[in-house]
Amino acid sequence: MTELGIAHLSLLQLDPAELVHVAAEAGFQFVGLRVRGATPSEAWPDQRPGSPASRATVAALQASGLRVRDIEFLSLDGRTGREAWMPMLEAGAALGADTLNLAGQDPDVSRLTDTLAQLVSDAAGYGIVPALEPISYNVVSSVPQAAPIARAAGARVMLDPLHLQRGGSSHGDVAALDPSLIPVLQLCDGPAAVPEQITVPTPLPRGMSALGGPRQVESRALRLAPGEGAFDLVSLLRAVPAGVPLSLEVPNNGLVSRMGAVGYARYLREATLSLLERMAPIEPADTVDSMAAGRSHGH
Repeated sequence: MTELGIAHLSLLQLDPAELVHVAAEAGFQFVGLRVRGATPSEAWPDQRPGSPASRATVAALQASGLRVRDIEFLSLDGRTGREAWMPMLEAGAALGADTLNLAGQDPDVSRLTDTLAQLVSDAAGYGIVPALEPISYNVVSSVPQAAPIARAAGARVMLDPLHLQRGGSSHGDVAALDPSLIPVLQLCDGPAAVPEQITVPTPLPRGMSALGGPRQVESRALRLAPGEGAFDLVSLLRAVPAGVPLSLEVPNNGLVSRMGAVGYARYLREATLSLLERMAPIEPADTVDSMAAGRSHGH
């Protein structure tokens, strides 16, 4: 059976150990954890091995039987170096993570590739492989951009359906990836296009003094559960290797406020199981037709 996990962005108000407990109560098998803020204003407790936060998270993992698959978040912007990623690797190794999720913000592709290759080399000693995520509002915004950089550096590619949709990547682009490049598939849903009117949620997500433009607001705080929007997630799931772990990355402050953390986590898991139950085997020709249709709707 496909393993289901929950990404930290879905419940960013929780500390890592709290997220593990909530994920276990909701029936997930793994979590993705933040060990470094995605923005300068997003502060997190010290999670170096042996720190109180690390010990609490390790204890929660041991008590629940859950595992950590990926840690985040790192942006390679041309200035990022070992001082940023070595503490992340140390923290991730203590938690048993095998993937480090990162974004490409350096417009110099050659320098970005070299930096990522250095990170890959450093990460190997910790049993961790970096995964470059194409993010629609970043320099590396699509699968065709991310894939050659990842291959050249020895990294992987992290896929997120919101950014595939908004960044113009097709399901054909995904299907063309070497299966070994896909460690986890993040999962969420949303409208076919960025809403013309977006209300910034209050309070803002943890540590965020601002959310940026409409794409950033949607990405960080207004996603929909799988099956609740217009994304062709069935075609996406058929474009990735069978059995790839699914990580639910669905931040939605309003629903969390109404349902509570455990209720929201259960809601995401049940929505995903319903989506998976609706899937049925199809012929390869149908897959190609479906991908083409998905692209015509904004992929």
